[in-house]
Amino acid sequence: MGAQSKPCSVKSTKPNEVVKKMPEKKPRYGLLVDYEYCTGCHTCEVACKQEFHRPTGMGGMKVMEMLQELPGGKLYPTFIPFPTELCVLCMHRVREGRKPSCVQHCMTSCLTFGLVEELAKRQAEKPRTVLWVPK
Repeated sequence: MGAQSKPCSVKSTKPNEVVKKMPEKKPRYGLLVDYEYCTGCHTCEVACKQEFHRPTGMGGMKVMEMLQELPGGKLYPTFIPFPTELCVLCMHRVREGRKPSCVQHCMTSCLTFGLVEELAKRQAEKPRTVLWVPK
């Protein structure tokens, strides 16, 4: 036995009228992380913890360090600022017209806040970047 299909509630077949009845999609924001220039200063972590009064070890941003071993025994450090599950992109600040706290305080400007579509275009032009979008 198959399920019976229900008739469509849209009565017009004109595309413009269907589009008008669709709910507006909220803009999606994200962070573009340019880890090529991150120095590992942890300012983004501190700014987030202070913004939300979080205890040590708990924050919306975590700077991870990777050490790559190069020929000749040299080490090459790479720092990657990474938003955690606690990151809400400081939407209270964004509603006031300000940048998220981590972006505002990043000394190397390796964090960029904006609309996902615009950040994706920038990412296509720049290697060593990560685009992060919250759930």
